[in-house]
Amino acid sequence: MKLETVEDTKEFGKRLAGVLRAGDLVLLTGPLGAGKTALVQGIGAGLGVQGPITSPTFVIARVHRGPLPLVHADAYRLGDRPDPRAEIDDLDLDASSDDAVTVIEWGAGMVEQLNDEYLQIRIDRLDDDTRVVDLRPHGGDWAHRLESM
Repeated sequence: MKLETVEDTKEFGKRLAGVLRAGDLVLLTGPLGAGKTALVQGIGAGLGVQGPITSPTFVIARVHRGPLPLVHADAYRLGDRPDPRAEIDDLDLDASSDDAVTVIEWGAGMVEQLNDEYLQIRIDRLDDDTRVVDLRPHGGDWAHRLESM
């Protein structure tokens, strides 16, 4: 799927929020500047969470309260650690995952153990600033839910 603008990316996030539910894990991958945080901003808007959503790179994880809370984490700074999976475990993200939607940027290869069922979204930005989004459902009813979008 192609998204022409950052606003289109946010709008896609709002639509995606419509199929998300408590306990979901969404894993975002893609290069710097691809639009991962913009997508999370759209998800947050669709979920009705409180406060602005910014990249959690330096705080690693933020919880945004709302009717369906959003845990937004960024594993970018953990990738150069000797054991990034242990760092993820230390964040104790699974403690709140049953009651919230958890979206993790840069977590490929590190966070899949948090849930057997998850949605992986890869975002790439082309030279003309168009975003190309690839959705890969893993387990559960993700494929069915995505069809309804």
